[in-house]
Amino acid sequence: MAKSIVYFSKEITSDTMIRMYQALGVELPGKVAVKLHSGEVGNQNFIRPAFLKPVIDHVHGTIVECNTAYSGKRNTTEAHWETMKLHGWTDIAEVDIMDEEKDLELPIKDGKQIQKNYVGDHLSRYDSMLVLSHFKGHPMGGFGGALKNISIGIASSYGKAYIHGAGNPDDIWTSDHDSFLESMADAARSIVDYFGGKMAFINVMCNMSVDCDCCAVAEDPKVGDIGILASLDPIALDQACLDLVYASDDPGKADLIERIQSRNGVHTVEAAAALGFGSREYELITL
Repeated sequence: MAKSIVYFSKEITSDTMIRMYQALGVELPGKVAVKLHSGEVGNQNFIRPAFLKPVIDHVHGTIVECNTAYSGKRNTTEAHWETMKLHGWTDIAEVDIMDEEKDLELPIKDGKQIQKNYVGDHLSRYDSMLVLSHFKGHPMGGFGGALKNISIGIASSYGKAYIHGAGNPDDIWTSDHDSFLESMADAARSIVDYFGGKMAFINVMCNMSVDCDCCAVAEDPKVGDIGILASLDPIALDQACLDLVYASDDPGKADLIERIQSRNGVHTVEAAAALGFGSREYELITL
């Protein structure tokens, strides 16, 4: 597979978000879903609405999210709506909690662990998707980026348990770890296939705690901000972010690298590349 193009800028501003999207040379068609992380109540590191509003406005997008599969302030539709309002998302754009009514089952071609993915039924309302991911650590996945955002992030509450359990929701916290990582890759493929190339991805490398924005109590970041990256290939995008963390001269990177390595985080990227919907090989173009 040919190298994918990944654009990079050290400048972390709202205007840069728009420039990065424009650099991709695409115009997302029809009704555009914007997938982001709403942030668990209590989390201090999630990217704030004011920063993302300009790029959401640029694509005339609707913010989409799905309920979680664990206790917190986003595990029911009612609680999630309250969080969306509390965090200011409803102030900047239309919001859609996609699994508030029912699930939609998507097939997974050649899935290694799972052959179907359960997402919010409202996904069918959208023609294309802009994926805005906060790159950071994660307690289970090692790191969270574009692949996690379109797999666990778009899965319904039931679908999240299904992915975590590698096909058995009852094993949500006890399944084989690498099987869980491979299930995330499988689920990500179903989303890429569903939109048939009508997707764009932007990762923001700031506030990079070892913990995810889903943690109500999260560690403060210990590694400095790196920049914004964009690509049409979520696999190349996440790989580029990992490479930039490793290449950083910030000694604080040690904590984030330990989190990634201790959870075998790169295996999600490896598994996704093996499925063939993107490449780990990329050309990094600095803007």
